[in-house]
Amino acid sequence: MSTTARTDGPVPTSARASRLAPSPRWARRILWANLVAQVAIVVTGGAVRLTGSGLGCSTWPQCEPGQFAPQFHEATSWHPYIEFGNRTLTGVLGILALLTAWTIVRRRDRSRSFRLLGLVPLLGTLVQAVVGGLTVLLELHPGWVGTHFVLSMLLIVASRALLVRHAEGDGPPRPLVDARTRQVSRLLVPLSAVVVVLGVITTGAGPHSGDADIPYRLALDPAAVSRVHAVSVWAYVAGVVALVVLTRRVVAGRVRTTALRLLAVTLAQGLIGYVQYFTGLPVVLVGLHMLGAGLLVAVQTNQFLSLRERDEASATSAAPAAPVTAAA
Repeated sequence: MSTTARTDGPVPTSARASRLAPSPRWARRILWANLVAQVAIVVTGGAVRLTGSGLGCSTWPQCEPGQFAPQFHEATSWHPYIEFGNRTLTGVLGILALLTAWTIVRRRDRSRSFRLLGLVPLLGTLVQAVVGGLTVLLELHPGWVGTHFVLSMLLIVASRALLVRHAEGDGPPRPLVDARTRQVSRLLVPLSAVVVVLGVITTGAGPHSGDADIPYRLALDPAAVSRVHAVSVWAYVAGVVALVVLTRRVVAGRVRTTALRLLAVTLAQGLIGYVQYFTGLPVVLVGLHMLGAGLLVAVQTNQFLSLRERDEASATSAAPAAPVTAAA
C-alpha cells in the first residue's frame, strides 16, 4: 500500500477548485486592480483632509444620525459628499480585497505563506474601515489620521508583494546579486519606514487638519520636524543611489530596471516635497506628495523582491545559485 508524505507547502488541487479558480490572466488583473485601489484610496483620503471634509459626515458608520448617506438640501455643503465618496471607495476596495483573497486562497497548489498573504488586503481593509471610523469619532486627531495613512502604506506593500509572488514559484529564493547589494536593499526598508513616519508627523504638525473647525495639531514646530524629515529623505536617497551603483553590472536586467525606477520615483517625490514646502503647502502638491508616497513604497517593494528569483518548489535544487554579474 502506498502512502503520501505530508507537507506544509502546496497541497493537491481538486478538480472543482481548479474550475472555480480564475485564470492566471484574470488573477493578475484582480491583483493589479487591488493594488491600484489601495493607492487610489490614499489619494481620495488625502482629498478629504485637504478640502476640509474630514467631518463632512459627523458620525460613523452612518453619515449623520439616522442617515447612511448625505441628504441634499439648500444649506448642504459639498464636504459630506467628498467624505461619503471616500467611504464608498472603501466599499469598492473591500470587494477587490475579497476577490483577491478568493483568488489566492483557492490556489491549493501554492504554499501556505502565499495563501496567507492573500488574506492581508481583506483583513487590512476591514481594520482600515474601523480606524477610519474611529478617526471621525475622535474628531480627526492627527495620531489616528497618521495611523490610517501608515496602514495604507502597509497594505500597498502587501498588495505589491502579492503580484510578485503570484508570478513566481514557491521554491527557495535564489539571489541574483551579491551580499553587499542585498544588504543595501534591506537597509532601505527601515529607512523608508522612518521617512514615512516622519512625513506623517510633519503632516500632523502642519496646517491641513481635515476640518477648519477642528484644528487639532501635534504640538511640534513644523519647520523643525520638516528639517528632520528632510535629513531622513537624504539618507534614503543616498541609499538608493548606492543601490543603483551596485546594480550597474548585474546581468539580470530586471534588477537594474527596478533600481532605476526606485531612484526616479524617489527623486520625483523629493522634488515635490521641497516645492510644496517652499510654496506654502498648496493642496494639489500635498495631494501629489501623498500619491508619491504610495507609489514609492510599491516600487520599493518590487525592487526588494527583484533581487531574487523562485522556481516551482518541485523543480528547485537544494543549493542556491551564486549571483551572476557581468565581466569587467
